[in-house]
Amino acid sequence: MNALTESVARGAQQAARIENDEDALEVARALAPTLAEGASQRDRERRLPYAEIEAYSASGLWGIAVPREFGGAAVSYATLAEVTAIISEADPALGQIPQNHFFMLDVLRVNGTHAQQAFYFERALAGERFGNALSERGTKNVSDYRTTLAPEGEGFRINGTKFYSTGALFAQWIPIVAKAADETLYVAFASAQTPGLSVVDDWSGFGQKTTGSGTTTLDNIYVEASAVVPYSSAFAARPTTVGPIGQLIHAAVDLGIARAALADARRFVRERSRPWIDSGVERASDDPLTLELFGKLTLQLHGAEALVERAGRRVDDAVKASNEQTVAAASIAVAEARAATTEIALQASTRLIELAGTQATLAEHNLDRHWRNARTHTLHDPVRWKYIAVGNYYLNDVLPPRHGAL
Repeated sequence: MNALTESVARGAQQAARIENDEDALEVARALAPTLAEGASQRDRERRLPYAEIEAYSASGLWGIAVPREFGGAAVSYATLAEVTAIISEADPALGQIPQNHFFMLDVLRVNGTHAQQAFYFERALAGERFGNALSERGTKNVSDYRTTLAPEGEGFRINGTKFYSTGALFAQWIPIVAKAADETLYVAFASAQTPGLSVVDDWSGFGQKTTGSGTTTLDNIYVEASAVVPYSSAFAARPTTVGPIGQLIHAAVDLGIARAALADARRFVRERSRPWIDSGVERASDDPLTLELFGKLTLQLHGAEALVERAGRRVDDAVKASNEQTVAAASIAVAEARAATTEIALQASTRLIELAGTQATLAEHNLDRHWRNARTHTLHDPVRWKYIAVGNYYLNDVLPPRHGAL
Protein backbone atom coordinates (compact mmCIF):
# COMPACT_ATOMS: atom_id res chain seq x y z
CA MET A 1 0.00 0.00 0.00
CA ASN A 2 1.30 3.43 -0.90
CA ALA A 3 2.50 5.25 2.23
CA LEU A 4 1.04 8.53 0.98
CA THR A 5 -2.48 7.06 0.95
CA GLU A 6 -2.22 4.64 3.87
CA SER A 7 -4.63 5.26 6.74
CA VAL A 8 -3.27 5.09 10.26
CA ALA A 9 -4.44 2.03 12.13
CA ARG A 10 -4.10 3.17 15.75
CA GLY A 11 -4.21 6.28 17.86
CA ALA A 12 -5.70 8.54 15.19
CA GLN A 13 -7.38 11.65 16.52
CA GLN A 14 -8.23 15.12 15.37
CA ALA A 15 -6.07 17.69 17.10
CA ALA A 16 -6.95 21.32 17.71
CA ARG A 17 -5.56 23.79 15.17
CA ILE A 18 -3.30 26.50 16.55
CA GLU A 19 -3.20 29.66 14.49
CA ASN A 20 -0.15 31.63 15.63
CA ASP A 21 2.66 32.08 18.16
CA GLU A 22 0.48 33.70 20.80
CA ASP A 23 -2.02 30.83 20.64
CA ALA A 24 0.77 28.27 20.94
CA LEU A 25 2.19 29.88 24.07
CA GLU A 26 -1.26 30.29 25.61
CA VAL A 27 -2.14 26.65 24.97
CA ALA A 28 1.20 25.46 26.39
CA ARG A 29 0.78 27.51 29.56
CA ALA A 30 -2.77 26.27 30.03
CA LEU A 31 -1.80 22.63 29.46
CA ALA A 32 1.36 22.58 31.60
CA PRO A 33 -0.34 22.36 35.04
CA THR A 34 -2.31 19.31 33.90
CA LEU A 35 0.85 17.62 32.63
CA ALA A 36 2.68 18.50 35.86
CA GLU A 37 0.10 16.64 37.93
CA GLY A 38 1.54 13.25 38.77
CA ALA A 39 4.87 13.92 37.02
CA SER A 40 6.86 13.00 40.14
CA GLN A 41 4.78 9.86 40.66
CA ARG A 42 5.17 8.84 37.04
CA ASP A 43 8.92 9.19 37.45
CA ARG A 44 8.95 7.23 40.73
CA GLU A 45 6.84 4.39 39.34
CA ARG A 46 8.18 4.66 35.79
CA ARG A 47 4.64 4.89 34.50
CA LEU A 48 4.63 5.77 30.83
CA PRO A 49 2.54 8.88 30.05
CA TYR A 50 0.14 7.53 27.44
CA ALA A 51 -2.85 9.62 28.57
CA GLU A 52 -0.71 12.73 28.93
CA ILE A 53 0.76 12.28 25.45
CA GLU A 54 -2.74 12.03 24.00
CA ALA A 55 -3.72 15.28 25.70
CA TYR A 56 -0.49 16.94 24.56
CA SER A 57 -0.90 16.04 20.89
CA ALA A 58 -4.66 16.73 20.94
CA SER A 59 -3.83 20.29 22.05
CA GLY A 60 -2.42 21.00 18.59
CA LEU A 61 1.07 21.79 19.86
CA TRP A 62 2.69 18.97 17.89
CA GLY A 63 1.61 20.66 14.64
CA ILE A 64 2.83 24.20 15.29
CA ALA A 65 5.96 23.87 13.13
CA VAL A 66 4.04 22.84 9.99
CA PRO A 67 4.49 25.48 7.25
CA ARG A 68 1.57 27.81 6.55
CA GLU A 69 1.19 26.67 2.96
CA PHE A 70 0.20 23.26 4.36
CA GLY A 71 -2.21 24.64 6.95
CA GLY A 72 0.13 24.96 9.92
CA ALA A 73 0.89 27.91 12.18
CA ALA A 74 4.61 27.91 11.27
CA VAL A 75 5.43 29.47 14.64
CA SER A 76 8.88 30.94 15.11
CA TYR A 77 11.51 28.59 16.46
CA ALA A 78 11.95 30.93 19.39
CA THR A 79 8.31 30.17 20.20
CA LEU A 80 8.76 26.42 19.65
CA ALA A 81 11.68 26.51 22.10
CA GLU A 82 9.62 28.36 24.72
CA VAL A 83 6.69 25.95 24.28
CA THR A 84 9.12 23.07 24.81
CA ALA A 85 10.56 24.72 27.91
CA ILE A 86 7.08 25.29 29.36
CA ILE A 87 6.11 21.64 28.87
CA SER A 88 9.51 20.44 30.10
CA GLU A 89 9.17 22.43 33.31
CA ALA A 90 5.95 20.49 33.92
CA ASP A 91 7.47 17.14 32.92
CA PRO A 92 10.77 16.96 30.99
CA ALA A 93 9.97 13.50 29.65
CA LEU A 94 6.91 14.95 27.93
CA GLY A 95 9.05 17.84 26.72
CA GLN A 96 11.61 15.50 25.18
CA ILE A 97 9.29 12.98 23.54
CA PRO A 98 8.34 15.21 20.55
CA GLN A 99 11.90 16.42 19.96
CA ASN A 100 12.44 13.99 17.10
CA HIS A 101 8.92 14.67 15.85
CA PHE A 102 9.85 18.31 15.19
CA PHE A 103 13.29 17.28 13.93
CA MET A 104 11.71 15.03 11.32
CA LEU A 105 9.18 17.66 10.30
CA ASP A 106 12.13 19.84 9.34
CA VAL A 107 13.76 16.99 7.43
CA LEU A 108 10.52 16.82 5.44
CA ARG A 109 10.49 20.59 5.00
CA VAL A 110 13.97 20.72 3.49
CA ASN A 111 14.15 17.35 1.69
CA GLY A 112 10.65 15.99 1.12
CA THR A 113 8.75 16.17 -2.13
CA HIS A 114 5.62 18.31 -2.21
CA ALA A 115 3.48 15.16 -2.08
CA GLN A 116 5.38 13.84 0.93
CA GLN A 117 5.13 17.18 2.69
CA ALA A 118 1.40 17.47 2.04
CA PHE A 119 0.72 13.99 3.36
CA TYR A 120 2.91 13.92 6.46
CA PHE A 121 2.29 17.53 7.48
CA GLU A 122 -1.44 16.83 7.39
CA ARG A 123 -0.85 13.78 9.61
CA ALA A 124 0.98 15.98 12.11
CA LEU A 125 -1.81 18.57 12.07
CA ALA A 126 -4.33 15.79 12.71
CA GLY A 127 -2.52 14.91 15.93
CA GLU A 128 -0.46 11.96 14.73
CA ARG A 129 2.99 11.58 16.18
CA PHE A 130 6.38 10.84 14.63
CA GLY A 131 8.80 8.89 16.81
CA ASN A 132 12.32 7.98 15.82
CA ALA A 133 14.58 5.11 14.94
CA LEU A 134 17.84 6.99 14.44
CA SER A 135 20.59 6.07 16.89
CA GLU A 136 22.33 2.72 17.16
CA ARG A 137 24.47 1.10 19.81
CA GLY A 138 27.79 -0.63 19.24
CA THR A 139 28.92 1.45 16.26
CA LYS A 140 32.17 3.40 16.16
CA ASN A 141 30.41 6.75 16.69
CA VAL A 142 26.97 8.36 16.46
CA SER A 143 27.26 8.97 12.72
CA ASP A 144 28.01 5.31 11.92
CA TYR A 145 24.91 3.35 10.87
CA ARG A 146 24.47 -0.37 10.27
CA THR A 147 20.78 -0.38 9.42
CA THR A 148 20.39 -1.10 5.70
CA LEU A 149 17.99 0.09 3.01
CA ALA A 150 17.84 -2.24 -0.01
CA PRO A 151 15.60 -1.82 -3.09
CA GLU A 152 12.90 -4.37 -3.72
CA GLY A 153 10.19 -3.96 -6.33
CA GLU A 154 8.55 -0.56 -5.99
CA GLY A 155 9.99 0.02 -2.54
CA PHE A 156 12.68 -0.98 -0.08
CA ARG A 157 13.51 -3.53 2.61
CA ILE A 158 15.00 -2.29 5.86
CA ASN A 159 16.94 -4.36 8.39
CA GLY A 160 18.57 -3.22 11.61
CA THR A 161 18.24 -2.45 15.30
CA LYS A 162 17.92 0.98 16.86
CA PHE A 163 18.19 2.26 20.42
CA TYR A 164 17.36 5.56 22.17
CA SER A 165 14.09 5.48 20.19
CA THR A 166 12.48 8.34 22.11
CA GLY A 167 8.84 8.74 21.14
CA ALA A 168 8.57 5.53 19.13
CA LEU A 169 6.37 3.79 21.71
CA PHE A 170 3.81 6.57 21.45
CA ALA A 171 3.98 7.20 17.71
CA GLN A 172 1.84 6.39 14.69
CA TRP A 173 4.90 6.86 12.45
CA ILE A 174 8.48 5.71 12.98
CA PRO A 175 11.08 7.62 10.91
CA ILE A 176 14.01 5.24 10.33
CA VAL A 177 17.50 6.34 9.31
CA ALA A 178 19.06 3.66 7.10
CA LYS A 179 22.04 3.34 4.78
CA ALA A 180 21.88 2.46 1.09
CA ALA A 181 24.52 0.39 -0.66
CA ASP A 182 26.38 3.54 -1.70
CA GLU A 183 26.58 4.69 1.97
CA THR A 184 23.98 7.44 1.42
CA LEU A 185 21.60 7.86 4.33
CA TYR A 186 17.84 8.04 3.93
CA VAL A 187 14.94 8.31 6.35
CA ALA A 188 11.95 6.04 5.83
CA PHE A 189 8.62 7.00 7.40
CA ALA A 190 7.14 3.65 8.42
CA SER A 191 3.75 3.11 10.00
CA ALA A 192 4.08 1.81 13.54
CA GLN A 193 1.93 -1.14 12.40
CA THR A 194 4.39 -2.23 9.70
CA PRO A 195 4.98 -6.02 9.84
CA GLY A 196 8.44 -6.77 11.22
CA LEU A 197 8.70 -3.47 13.09
CA SER A 198 8.70 -3.76 16.87
CA VAL A 199 9.34 -1.24 19.64
CA VAL A 200 10.41 -2.58 23.03
CA ASP A 201 10.22 -0.58 26.25
CA ASP A 202 13.64 -1.53 27.61
CA TRP A 203 14.92 1.97 28.46
CA SER A 204 16.58 1.71 31.90
CA GLY A 205 18.19 5.14 32.27
CA PHE A 206 18.11 6.60 35.78
CA GLY A 207 16.71 9.85 34.39
CA GLN A 208 14.09 10.79 31.80
CA LYS A 209 12.63 7.46 32.85
CA THR A 210 9.29 7.79 31.10
CA THR A 211 10.43 8.77 27.60
CA GLY A 212 10.20 5.17 26.39
CA SER A 213 13.62 5.51 24.74
CA GLY A 214 14.14 1.81 24.12
CA THR A 215 14.85 -0.55 21.24
CA THR A 216 13.31 -0.60 17.77
CA THR A 217 13.84 -3.75 15.72
CA LEU A 218 13.47 -3.68 11.95
CA ASP A 219 13.15 -7.25 10.70
CA ASN A 220 13.09 -7.08 6.91
CA ILE A 221 10.33 -4.48 6.93
CA TYR A 222 8.98 -3.16 3.65
CA VAL A 223 8.32 0.51 2.84
CA GLU A 224 7.11 2.11 -0.37
CA ALA A 225 9.43 4.46 -2.23
CA SER A 226 7.00 7.28 -1.47
CA ALA A 227 7.87 6.94 2.24
CA VAL A 228 11.62 7.45 1.74
CA VAL A 229 13.26 10.88 2.03
CA PRO A 230 16.98 11.83 1.60
CA TYR A 231 18.71 12.34 4.93
CA SER A 232 22.45 12.86 4.32
CA SER A 233 21.81 15.93 2.18
CA ALA A 234 20.13 17.68 5.12
CA PHE A 235 23.60 18.04 6.67
CA ALA A 236 26.90 17.78 4.82
CA ALA A 237 25.64 18.32 1.27
CA ARG A 238 24.29 21.81 1.88
CA PRO A 239 23.59 24.11 4.83
CA THR A 240 20.14 23.53 6.36
CA THR A 241 18.51 24.23 9.70
CA VAL A 242 17.75 20.58 10.53
CA GLY A 243 20.66 20.24 12.96
CA PRO A 244 20.22 23.59 14.77
CA ILE A 245 16.48 22.96 15.19
CA GLY A 246 17.04 19.56 16.77
CA GLN A 247 19.66 20.98 19.11
CA LEU A 248 17.51 24.01 20.01
CA ILE A 249 14.73 21.76 21.25
CA HIS A 250 17.23 19.87 23.41
CA ALA A 251 18.33 23.18 24.94
CA ALA A 252 14.72 24.04 25.70
CA VAL A 253 14.21 20.72 27.51
CA ASP A 254 17.19 21.47 29.76
CA LEU A 255 15.88 24.99 30.34
CA GLY A 256 12.60 23.53 31.54
CA ILE A 257 14.40 21.18 33.92
CA ALA A 258 16.35 24.13 35.36
CA ARG A 259 13.17 26.15 35.87
CA ALA A 260 11.49 23.26 37.67
CA ALA A 261 14.49 22.65 39.93
CA LEU A 262 14.77 26.30 40.90
CA ALA A 263 11.02 26.52 41.52
CA ASP A 264 11.19 23.51 43.84
CA ALA A 265 14.20 25.03 45.61
CA ARG A 266 12.24 28.24 46.20
CA ARG A 267 9.22 26.36 47.51
CA PHE A 268 11.20 24.06 49.79
CA VAL A 269 13.43 26.77 51.27
CA ARG A 270 10.46 29.05 51.91
CA GLU A 271 8.18 26.40 53.37
CA ARG A 272 10.26 23.62 54.92
CA SER A 273 13.98 24.36 55.35
CA ARG A 274 15.48 25.55 58.64
CA PRO A 275 18.10 28.31 58.88
CA TRP A 276 21.63 27.40 59.89
CA ILE A 277 22.42 28.13 63.56
CA ASP A 278 25.15 30.67 62.73
CA SER A 279 23.01 32.67 60.31
CA GLY A 280 21.26 34.72 63.01
CA VAL A 281 17.95 34.63 61.12
CA GLU A 282 14.60 33.02 61.83
CA ARG A 283 13.83 31.82 58.33
CA ALA A 284 15.99 29.84 55.91
CA SER A 285 14.89 32.19 53.14
CA ASP A 286 16.59 35.08 55.00
CA ASP A 287 19.97 33.35 55.29
CA PRO A 288 22.42 35.68 53.44
CA LEU A 289 24.47 32.80 52.05
CA THR A 290 21.31 31.16 50.73
CA LEU A 291 20.23 34.46 49.21
CA GLU A 292 23.57 34.85 47.46
CA LEU A 293 23.47 31.39 45.96
CA PHE A 294 19.83 31.68 44.94
CA GLY A 295 20.62 35.02 43.31
CA LYS A 296 23.48 33.53 41.32
CA LEU A 297 21.33 30.64 40.12
CA THR A 298 18.56 33.03 39.10
CA LEU A 299 20.98 35.15 37.08
CA GLN A 300 22.36 32.04 35.41
CA LEU A 301 18.84 30.87 34.58
CA HIS A 302 17.86 34.23 33.10
CA GLY A 303 21.04 34.24 31.01
CA ALA A 304 20.21 30.78 29.66
CA GLU A 305 16.66 31.88 28.85
CA ALA A 306 17.99 34.85 26.89
CA LEU A 307 20.44 32.66 24.96
CA VAL A 308 17.69 30.18 24.05
CA GLU A 309 15.46 32.98 22.76
CA ARG A 310 18.40 34.49 20.83
CA ALA A 311 19.22 31.08 19.35
CA GLY A 312 15.61 30.66 18.26
CA ARG A 313 15.76 33.99 16.43
CA ARG A 314 18.99 32.95 14.70
CA VAL A 315 17.31 29.74 13.57
CA ASP A 316 14.35 31.75 12.30
CA ASP A 317 16.76 33.88 10.25
CA ALA A 318 18.41 30.78 8.82
CA VAL A 319 15.07 29.21 7.89
CA LYS A 320 14.15 32.34 5.92
CA ALA A 321 17.51 32.41 4.09
CA SER A 322 19.63 29.27 4.44
CA ASN A 323 23.25 29.66 3.45
CA GLU A 324 26.61 28.85 4.99
CA GLN A 325 26.73 32.01 7.07
CA THR A 326 23.17 32.04 8.41
CA VAL A 327 23.17 28.34 9.25
CA ALA A 328 26.59 28.64 10.92
CA ALA A 329 25.36 31.61 12.97
CA ALA A 330 22.31 29.60 14.00
CA SER A 331 24.39 26.55 14.91
CA ILE A 332 26.77 28.61 17.05
CA ALA A 333 23.93 30.45 18.79
CA VAL A 334 22.27 27.13 19.56
CA ALA A 335 25.59 25.70 20.81
CA GLU A 336 25.88 28.66 23.18
CA ALA A 337 22.33 28.06 24.40
CA ARG A 338 22.95 24.37 24.87
CA ALA A 339 26.09 25.02 26.88
CA ALA A 340 24.25 27.51 29.09
CA THR A 341 21.20 25.33 29.63
CA THR A 342 23.35 22.28 30.37
CA GLU A 343 25.18 24.16 33.10
CA ILE A 344 22.12 25.72 34.74
CA ALA A 345 20.12 22.47 34.62
CA LEU A 346 22.91 20.65 36.42
CA GLN A 347 23.64 23.52 38.81
CA ALA A 348 20.03 24.19 39.75
CA SER A 349 19.21 20.52 40.28
CA THR A 350 22.32 19.99 42.41
CA ARG A 351 22.04 23.20 44.45
CA LEU A 352 18.37 22.45 45.07
CA ILE A 353 19.35 19.69 47.48
CA GLU A 354 22.08 21.80 49.09
CA LEU A 355 19.79 24.79 49.63
CA ALA A 356 16.81 22.75 50.78
CA GLY A 357 18.80 20.68 53.27
CA THR A 358 18.69 17.10 54.49
CA GLN A 359 14.91 16.86 54.32
CA ALA A 360 15.16 17.28 50.58
CA THR A 361 16.85 13.89 50.26
CA LEU A 362 13.78 12.01 51.51
CA ALA A 363 12.35 9.69 48.88
CA GLU A 364 8.85 11.04 49.48
CA HIS A 365 9.84 14.34 47.86
CA ASN A 366 11.61 12.75 44.86
CA LEU A 367 13.59 15.97 44.33
CA ASP A 368 16.55 14.03 42.99
CA ARG A 369 14.54 13.48 39.80
CA HIS A 370 15.55 16.94 38.59
CA TRP A 371 19.27 16.07 38.74
CA ARG A 372 18.68 12.61 37.27
CA ASN A 373 16.71 14.13 34.40
CA ALA A 374 19.26 16.88 33.82
CA ARG A 375 22.25 14.55 33.95
CA THR A 376 20.63 12.07 31.57
CA HIS A 377 19.30 14.51 29.02
CA THR A 378 22.42 16.69 28.88
CA LEU A 379 24.43 13.65 27.78
CA HIS A 380 22.89 13.76 24.30
CA ASP A 381 25.91 15.68 23.01
CA PRO A 382 29.08 16.53 24.98
CA VAL A 383 28.94 20.17 26.04
CA ARG A 384 32.76 20.39 26.03
CA TRP A 385 32.73 20.23 22.22
CA LYS A 386 30.29 23.11 22.03
CA TYR A 387 32.82 25.42 23.70
CA ILE A 388 35.41 24.36 21.11
CA ALA A 389 33.06 25.15 18.23
CA VAL A 390 32.06 28.52 19.74
CA GLY A 391 35.67 29.52 20.41
CA ASN A 392 36.85 28.46 16.97
CA TYR A 393 34.02 30.43 15.34
CA TYR A 394 34.66 33.69 17.15
CA LEU A 395 38.45 33.48 17.32
CA ASN A 396 39.39 31.83 14.03
CA ASP A 397 36.30 32.36 11.84
CA VAL A 398 35.94 28.59 11.52
CA LEU A 399 32.40 27.51 10.67
CA PRO A 400 30.98 24.70 12.84
CA PRO A 401 30.60 21.16 11.46
CA ARG A 402 27.28 20.31 9.85
CA HIS A 403 26.37 16.95 11.33
CA GLY A 404 23.38 17.73 13.54
CA ALA A 405 25.06 16.70 16.80
CA LEU A 406 26.86 19.94 17.70
